[in-house]
Amino acid sequence: MKTARGRLWHLPRLAMILWAFTRATPWLPRVRSHWDDLRALARVIRWGWVRVIREQGRVAGFLVRDGDILHALYVHPVLRGQGFGRALLAEAKAEAGVLRLWVVEANAAARAFYARQGFVEAARSAGLGNDEGLPDILMVWRGEGVSA
Repeated sequence: MKTARGRLWHLPRLAMILWAFTRATPWLPRVRSHWDDLRALARVIRWGWVRVIREQGRVAGFLVRDGDILHALYVHPVLRGQGFGRALLAEAKAEAGVLRLWVVEANAAARAFYARQGFVEAARSAGLGNDEGLPDILMVWRGEGVSA
């Protein structure tokens, strides 16, 4: 599976993947408009923080990362469980000795995914790591030879 830098022409597909997740997640309050989401996605694309992965020529998922901070990882709902998220994460791991991310406590599937990928819980908060203000967990991955 090959990844590539996200480009502005990917924006409609990235938004569709993001919105499919938010529609399918009843515990997630809607705190941003679609326009706000589009502006935020366009901004991180321009900053070079977005990596995409394709399946049959279409974007299957994307990752947003700034240095060691993983801001987002989403895979199209019908393509989950096929290794796209793992591939995006493997590339990020290869480029960084440490990765940090905040995951909403209620997102058990994401927490389990990151734990399987070697992330461990480092801290908890009442919502400091997300726009929705939901209780969340800081998870950290450290590459081999990287000390705490």
